Amino acid sequence: MLISDIIAAIEQEAPLSLQESYDNAGMQVGDKSALCTGVLLCVDVTPSVIDEAIERDCNLVVSHHPLIFRGLKHITGATPQELAIIKAITAGVAVYSAHTNLDSAPGGMSWRLAEMLGVGNLRVLQPSETGDGAGFGVVGELSEVIDTVEFMRIIQRRLEVSVIRYSDIATSGVRRVAVCTGAGASLIGEARRAGADIYITADMKYNDFMAPDKALTVADIGHFESEYCAIQLIFDILSKNLCTFAVRKSERSRNPVNYLV
Repeated sequence: MLISDIIAAIEQEAPLSLQESYDNAGMQVGDKSALCTGVLLCVDVTPSVIDEAIERDCNLVVSHHPLIFRGLKHITGATPQELAIIKAITAGVAVYSAHTNLDSAPGGMSWRLAEMLGVGNLRVLQPSETGDGAGFGVVGELSEVIDTVEFMRIIQRRLEVSVIRYSDIATSGVRRVAVCTGAGASLIGEARRAGADIYITADMKYNDFMAPDKALTVADIGHFESEYCAIQLIFDILSKNLCTFAVRKSERSRNPVNYLV
């Protein structure tokens, strides 16, 4: 099987046409016409992840975050990003990233996270202009009202989240839940207009916690924590389409943020 066959399976579910204009999803390093010996899935491409791919005989790494996001003026190995690129090229490891195309695809990142939290009857929070079911974030309902603080403890347990930063509690109970993986502060207004009791996302700034009314609790669970589900999501996509092929989940895909609790 060729690396291009793996990519085709991913893009069938998350076409590159769905990525945002600022993004750099797609092939990052390598030759997609090469035979694929195995696939390693991760959130971020780091030197240790490339080492793991080599050790596990995987010549394709599929990540959520692009290895190359902005232009590079040199590749000397002076940064972890540059070192990962050098290691990949030297060892013949290709790198492919499914980023905002996977975020906005129907059934994509936010859908997966919401399902993990028991949120059903999902619909897109901010539909794309294409009108094809794509868009960012989702909103849906829990099967029953749950105490707001208890729901955040459920999030902690299910996602193995160390810390949740949250605003003043708007309502004592939660039924309607809005979710956006990654940096989703820009959708707070959409969550409010959708009538959500709580909005779960990441990378919120100080002023984002100061809601103009008391209708919505906002909760920041951390960027990595909100997007770790990408590994299982891509695994499921490839397993469905390439059921006999070796797809591995990285054991070295780790959160770069540490917490002192």
